[in-house]
Amino acid sequence: MKKRILSSLLLVALLAACAPAAAAVTEAPAAVVAATEAPAVIDTSINLVDDLGREVSLAAPAARIVSLAPSNTELLFAVGAGEQVVGRDPYSNFPEEASSIADIGDTYASLNTEFILSLEPDLVLAAGITPPEQVEQLEQVGITVYWLGNPTDLEGLYRNLETVGLLTGHETEALAAVDALSARAEAVLSKVATVTEKPTVFYEVDGQTDPNAPFTAGAGSFIDLIINLAGGSNVAGEVEGYFPFSIEDLLVADPDVILLGDFAWGATVESVAARAGWGSLSAVTNGQVYPFNDDHMTRPGPRLINALEELAVLLHPDLFE
Repeated sequence: MKKRILSSLLLVALLAACAPAAAAVTEAPAAVVAATEAPAVIDTSINLVDDLGREVSLAAPAARIVSLAPSNTELLFAVGAGEQVVGRDPYSNFPEEASSIADIGDTYASLNTEFILSLEPDLVLAAGITPPEQVEQLEQVGITVYWLGNPTDLEGLYRNLETVGLLTGHETEALAAVDALSARAEAVLSKVATVTEKPTVFYEVDGQTDPNAPFTAGAGSFIDLIINLAGGSNVAGEVEGYFPFSIEDLLVADPDVILLGDFAWGATVESVAARAGWGSLSAVTNGQVYPFNDDHMTRPGPRLINALEELAVLLHPDLFE
């Protein structure tokens, strides 16, 4: 009997040892709902008033741009927006990359709006040479146009760079370009500030058409601006704009220096000396007739600083030795 009791107890013990352990009570993890904030809405719109006094709005920096002037094309490349240019006028020849951009054709008589539309621009950058009628023509077909006026001084050039940077989303690059250009200009201006004698200068825009009345530029032009900043005196500076300068007036003015902005069109030092009446001019007899890069001098873009540097060296070589 005693053995049966012990056997029963042993069996109970064995069954207890083999029974599965009670499952641990676990608590479900507390639901954690991360607090989320609505994504910030970044306003990329651009609202400016252009130099025609028009309000111009863009939903975002322009990504597809058509340039109507060489100066604008150069400004766009200078701020790093060259790859955003999808169309350009036929005279945009700088930088070299501009030549591979679609040519929109003549911009003087009329615009090929159908072709411009086919480029799907979100901005056309017009210039001071763009008549308001062309701006209206583009607006009528639904194209956004910003009219960038010509600068009248270097500060105006810098403002244009900043404006183009803002329109294209390249504000930082535009400011860097302004810093670099203004530093170059200041290096020239600080030296020229010591000049006491200013050579008189005649800038020939076009002497090939009529050598007895060569076209030149007076007050308010980039040419007059650069001549004065470079330490010269424009003999045509008392009249505003571009106009023919008679040979009689030229003989009276008798400039110290003649710059041939039309050398690319055939004017040479030799051909100038051979013109009737020109041989007696002091600039001719003293060998002070020079070809000059008209693209630098007449385009209100970054290369105006090139013109300033080149002319200052030509007029005052002793300051830059």
